[in-house]
Amino acid sequence: MTPTPSPSSDRARRVDGAERYKGPIRLKGALSQMPMADQRLFEAPGDGGSFVHSDPWRVLRIQGEFVEGFGALAELGPAVSVFGSARLAPDTWAYKEAERLGYLIAEAGYAVITGGGPGIMEAANKGARAAKGTSVGLGIELPFETGLNEWVDLGINFRYFFTRKTMFLKYSDAFVILPGGVGTLDELFETVTLIQTEKVSAPPVVLIGREYWGPLLDWMATTVLGAGTISERDLKLFHLVDTADEAADFLLGSVATEGGDPGAAGARASEAAARAQAAAASGSGAHPDQP
Repeated sequence: MTPTPSPSSDRARRVDGAERYKGPIRLKGALSQMPMADQRLFEAPGDGGSFVHSDPWRVLRIQGEFVEGFGALAELGPAVSVFGSARLAPDTWAYKEAERLGYLIAEAGYAVITGGGPGIMEAANKGARAAKGTSVGLGIELPFETGLNEWVDLGINFRYFFTRKTMFLKYSDAFVILPGGVGTLDELFETVTLIQTEKVSAPPVVLIGREYWGPLLDWMATTVLGAGTISERDLKLFHLVDTADEAADFLLGSVATEGGDPGAAGARASEAAARAQAAAASGSGAHPDQP
């Protein structure tokens, strides 16, 4: 597994890159060091009550991000979100599995949604492109990433994490999580929290990598469950596999037959399953670029 860079190496990436996106705007050189929108939002109010004049107006920018996201994704159709580390290189097993997963999902008629960055996100987008599917990237303003990866066909750059998370949750019929760090854990547990509290219907949540994720689930099943802070039912929200093929087999079957909610998500899942069956009936084989 690729070692985790230290905070100082992250700062070096920030300075050396000297380029980042602020929403749709590209900043280079000294301008790339400007505070991010999220930073300004969470700053403590300064003297003079300037926040009284700035924060209410910031709501309009936040509203604009929601409008742009909803508009861009409204006709996306069935989709699966793939989460994972931006730090993993193409020669790692996780990158290869993510690329394979992106291919299998797209081949089945689903759009592939990622955070649009490098590593696992890039791999899943690359696989979706190889299958001639819809490859979506929901980017975020960060000091050390310079925009969407080259395999994204439909890309949106967000300023605010909460806006971006809403898009993942609103437009995905399933979630697949590969090895990742703090950001990946945030995405995983945000998703599971909303399922547990019944804010969203119960989409499949698949973790790829028993060696990587097993200890986390073991800790939850012993320490956390033992303390009475979660239930047995909560543990059943996770499905653990080792390969992209296992993940695809499970989630495609689950979305098509066990979606629970017969509403929009269920309708999109049925549509995707019908397309996959039609493709199989026509005798279409594997794409020559299949990972």
